Amino acid sequence: MKRPPWLWGALIGVTLLLIVLGLTLPRQRGDELNLTDFTAALTGGQISSATILYQNGTAQLSGQLEDGRPYRTRTLAADPVLNLAALQAAGVTVSYVAPSRLNVVSLLGVLLTGALIVGLIVLLLRGRQGGGGDAAGTFGKSKAAVISEGQIKLNFTDVAGCDEAKQDLQEVVDFLRHPEKYHQLGARIPHGVLLVGPPGSGKTLLAKAVAGEARVPYFSISGSDFVEMFVGVGAARVRDLFEQARKAAPCIVFIDEIDAVGRKRGVNMQGGNDEREQTLNQLLVEMDGFSSGQEVIILAATNRPDVLDAALLRPGRFDRQVVVDAPDVRGREQILRIHARKKPLDASVDLGVVARRTAGMVGADLENLLNEAALQAARSGRTRIVGRDVDEARDRVLMGPERRSLVVREADRKVTAYHEVGHALAAQLLPGADKAHKLTIVPRGRSLGSALYTPEDRMHHTRAALLDRICVALAGHAAEQVATGQVTTGAANDFQQATGIARRMVTEWGMSSVGQLALAQDSGSYLGYGPQQGAYSDHTAQAIDAEVSRILNGEFRRALDLLGEHAHVLHRLTDELVARESLSGEDVQTVLTGGTLPPLTPDLRPTESAVPTGKLTPGPA
Repeated sequence: MKRPPWLWGALIGVTLLLIVLGLTLPRQRGDELNLTDFTAALTGGQISSATILYQNGTAQLSGQLEDGRPYRTRTLAADPVLNLAALQAAGVTVSYVAPSRLNVVSLLGVLLTGALIVGLIVLLLRGRQGGGGDAAGTFGKSKAAVISEGQIKLNFTDVAGCDEAKQDLQEVVDFLRHPEKYHQLGARIPHGVLLVGPPGSGKTLLAKAVAGEARVPYFSISGSDFVEMFVGVGAARVRDLFEQARKAAPCIVFIDEIDAVGRKRGVNMQGGNDEREQTLNQLLVEMDGFSSGQEVIILAATNRPDVLDAALLRPGRFDRQVVVDAPDVRGREQILRIHARKKPLDASVDLGVVARRTAGMVGADLENLLNEAALQAARSGRTRIVGRDVDEARDRVLMGPERRSLVVREADRKVTAYHEVGHALAAQLLPGADKAHKLTIVPRGRSLGSALYTPEDRMHHTRAALLDRICVALAGHAAEQVATGQVTTGAANDFQQATGIARRMVTEWGMSSVGQLALAQDSGSYLGYGPQQGAYSDHTAQAIDAEVSRILNGEFRRALDLLGEHAHVLHRLTDELVARESLSGEDVQTVLTGGTLPPLTPDLRPTESAVPTGKLTPGPA
């Protein structure tokens, strides 16, 4: 039962009233005199006045002594000391107070105190019955945000880059709009739809779009909102959520990050029946409780479907899985156009080119990219977003802000330039490698220089293409050796990338002499770093390490030969990069084919702070 909002205010008011009464009630003041001291003071003529109150067989005396100090004492009413004649004989001024039959103020204080205590006990008991164990009884209530029908203005036209997912969810919209069409055929409406995809790919956005298209109430809650430290709270919240959903049917219940509560049971190393498993059990029971005539559809989102409990994924609960993957180049362009609706773009901004240069980015990344471009335009005092704002925003998102105040020696700038040119030149010469579209030696983040590529959206990667990528990753290190005869510490990240690709070629993709075996338990990301621990013998582990070393050493020698053959282009590109600080992919191709770059203009000339002298601040190149 929902308590009226004035209830706690009333209780607080009663408490304050009791405090005020306690502070304002009259008190008898003065030193307490026992009967012996009072008798001695009376016979010694030290009592100046006395006020007598007879009540319930006792006599209470209060008054003043001759020196002005107050006093009070209490004795039996029949005591001879209190004889009125004796007091008057001692020269004491005597007054008499008639007793009150009923002390209203005292009685009111007692009644109010009792009422307050009883009220708190009642609230405590009702709170426990509510399923949470707290006094207010709110722990067991669902924390879902409820959006009423028609309040969501989002629809499928506001979501791009996931056409297949929208097609799958369009059926859910039809279920909610026209359920009778399916009931007539005896079809069971799916209870749950699981949205699977990387973070930022638009799973929450799609769920809202479904509710907007279907024009039904929308309940939104995170999986972590169910779990509390108190046992039984999560299960109570699940019951409350589904009870509200049944009353609001047809409706959509969206549970974000369901893996927070839906992980596999029985893997708790501490043992026992923990709160999360109780919550999951209650969720399974509630989803089974839907009848075929109840139009309540549960949408849930996760980027870790492999950790979910099998009972949660069986038919009848989450009947369908909709993959919301990273968008392709066409999808990225559509997403950019949606986010660019309210941004003043200049004609120099080609969103198609931006989409080609942002492979691997999801919707959240693209929205952040355009937001950074708008911030960059505002910092520069422009009223429109131009192409260089978008380029600067992309560099800032991928590599961090520029650090032009960093003091770098000229020799270190030269080594960094050779390193980045080595990457770009190898990428330009190898057929299976992604081509570089920008080189820079301006320090950003933790890097002293960078080479940015325009990757292609590939569904399959051949062995030759993967070897080309390893060669490009090692070409920076090789360029340093070809140009200076020395190598530096700037290739640590390149080694991690190259080793990750080579090890996956051996342990997962069967692209080596070790054989066509799946030797890795946890594959990680495409460019996952570090060795993968698998269930294989020491002999196989040695063979894997030997094959990985053979691939890496072979591609490094290949990079040395390639750059040695084109050493004149390597030196020329490096000189241009040192002079200009940044080169485009077109500039690299022009120099490679023997062309000449346009002369430096004041706009293209590096700033004075970009060519400092001094000591090198350590950091990866």
